[in-house]
Amino acid sequence: MASLTEETEMSLDPQCQEVLDYVRARETAPLYTLSPAEVRQLRRLPLQPGPSIFGIDDLRIPGTASDIPIRVYTPSNKGPFPVLIWLHGGGWVMGNLDLADGTCRHLAQSTQCVVVSVGYRLAPECKYPAAVEDAYAALRWVSENSAKIAGIPGSIAVGGESSGGNLAAAAALMARDLGGPAIVFQLLIYPVIEPDFTRESYVENGSRYGPSVDLMRWFWNHYLRTEADALEPYASPIRAESLRDLPPALVITGEYDALRDEGEAYARKLQEAGVPVTLSRYDGMIHLFFLLSDKIDKGQMALNEAAQALRTTLQIPWPAEF
Repeated sequence: MASLTEETEMSLDPQCQEVLDYVRARETAPLYTLSPAEVRQLRRLPLQPGPSIFGIDDLRIPGTASDIPIRVYTPSNKGPFPVLIWLHGGGWVMGNLDLADGTCRHLAQSTQCVVVSVGYRLAPECKYPAAVEDAYAALRWVSENSAKIAGIPGSIAVGGESSGGNLAAAAALMARDLGGPAIVFQLLIYPVIEPDFTRESYVENGSRYGPSVDLMRWFWNHYLRTEADALEPYASPIRAESLRDLPPALVITGEYDALRDEGEAYARKLQEAGVPVTLSRYDGMIHLFFLLSDKIDKGQMALNEAAQALRTTLQIPWPAEF
């Protein structure tokens, strides 16, 4: 596990401040005062399109309650390829395949993996465990149909950002508990891990840089059916009785992210259970810096680190120009 910075905190990165200024200039009311429908209509982030990819296909696959939309990104080189299943962020309430499109394009290009982005069911219309069930159903479908998407059977990673990181961790737990499919790696980008708002990073960063305690409570309240759900490991992965026998992980956090401490606590608990873990905290960074890699240089650095970890674990050679 990479060591964390112990010295005096770094200052907020100027590029992050620009993003915060952009978002705040467009915020007419705190998100937690709005309805889910109203929040989904907002366009608050300066997202840019990602690189062109050889193949992008929108499909629908069977789920437990309804078909699940997925978007498959195929690299230009000759396959078959390892597969990365990607779960978007948005607090389980908002977000969709389009939100993750730029990230998935970058990951497909830089890793030479087929990237399968999952449009899981959103809360509060479909509460926990609907999103986890969709993530696991997508994992099973990819495992059983890898040849249809130029994938390599048995070479599957899961990843996600924020609430998507929560779902990726939960899917890895579910796959272990149910005897498969096998996952070779988990990529957890500032993951939501449990609704504990007393952690130091919430106190330090929640009111200044976000996400705030009020917003995270709003997300969790829409996602969970009852407070008791928060005790279940597929909702709060750190609550699992054991984390043994899970796939290796890269956990990325940001210094000024309210979710920093829960992601780092999960990384430490994975390591204590004998799981190979790399933990990387990016100084000066806010929540969503990975998503905004086109705007924030350290977001691009984190994207490169993720690509390197995936290539190393999945044994994908770097092209000559690298």
